[in-house]
Amino acid sequence: MSVKRQAVAISICICMTFTPLTAHAEEDTATTRDYLNSINAGVSNIVGSSGREYEQSKEAMDELTAIAVENAPEEEEEHSTLFMANVENSVNVRAEADSESEKIGLLYKDCGGRILERGDGWTRIQSGEMVGWVSNEYLLFDEEAEALANDVGFKMITVKTDALRIRQEASEESSILALVANGDELEVVDDSDPEWIKVVYDEDEGYVSAQYVDITFSIDAGETLEAIRIREEEEAEAKRKALLRAQQAKVDADGNELMLLAALIQCEAGTKDPEGQLAVGAVVMNRVRSGAYPNSIYGVIYASGQFTPALNGKVAAVYNTKVYDSCIAAAQAAINGQTNVGTATHFRRAGSREGIVIGGNVFW
Repeated sequence: MSVKRQAVAISICICMTFTPLTAHAEEDTATTRDYLNSINAGVSNIVGSSGREYEQSKEAMDELTAIAVENAPEEEEEHSTLFMANVENSVNVRAEADSESEKIGLLYKDCGGRILERGDGWTRIQSGEMVGWVSNEYLLFDEEAEALANDVGFKMITVKTDALRIRQEASEESSILALVANGDELEVVDDSDPEWIKVVYDEDEGYVSAQYVDITFSIDAGETLEAIRIREEEEAEAKRKALLRAQQAKVDADGNELMLLAALIQCEAGTKDPEGQLAVGAVVMNRVRSGAYPNSIYGVIYASGQFTPALNGKVAAVYNTKVYDSCIAAAQAAINGQTNVGTATHFRRAGSREGIVIGGNVFW
């Protein structure tokens, strides 16, 4: 899947729907129309039926109409309620529209959310569960925000029936690949067909009936200071337990994180493509070494909204059952600094954008 932070899920894995701020546009149009009608109605009372009196009256009406048009209330432009962060790493979110105000959280690169109040210098935003103020200097709006969101966002379906069939082809006559339960989430590959949606399931792609799912567009969301504190405490506890269990520690990452990375690789790249396995591992390690993401393998993999298999429990299931040797080897190589995707920190199913294509994924 595309690698995300929290999808509001706000992966800003944050999952949210954005609607234009057009509440006053229709009202203003009606006001302008009524204004012109009132002018014309008033002038019509002095319009004669013929001759010079009519011409003079018509000139007077035209003149007043022109004045009315010039002074009529302006229609309010439509504005998107979407914003995206315009930063290399992160920006502070404040309690008030003041750089000296209390810091309540962080917006990271590729994060976004909903505009609550847009001012000249500061904007009140909602990103995931976080509500606060951000300087406009660090935000993108309107077309720029939409372009970035379309580039880094992703679509997910949520199953809304007890047992949904994933079929090999877009047909009720096609063979069944698997069954998924109510509430399960799957990444969307293609939703152009109004009746069938192509989705990712484990290492395969299949089709589900559109009438039994909800589809949402998600972008990464920021984190409150409290959420960051809880996450860091969980990471510290996981590392403490890992040290107690580890029998050997011959690599920079502890043994637990090596196996955790290998389990994620197995979920995202399968068991038969060494290049694809290394690429997924390299993306995780590129994030670990970047200042824009958590600085541990555990922190990157379990950052809210980032990797669907980690969030839905599949990584844990693989970790506790069987991790293939090829995935462990790829994880070790990535930890040691090997990469076949350069400094890429994202990936998703190939065909959705430009980048380095390896196996069924594109990396950038």
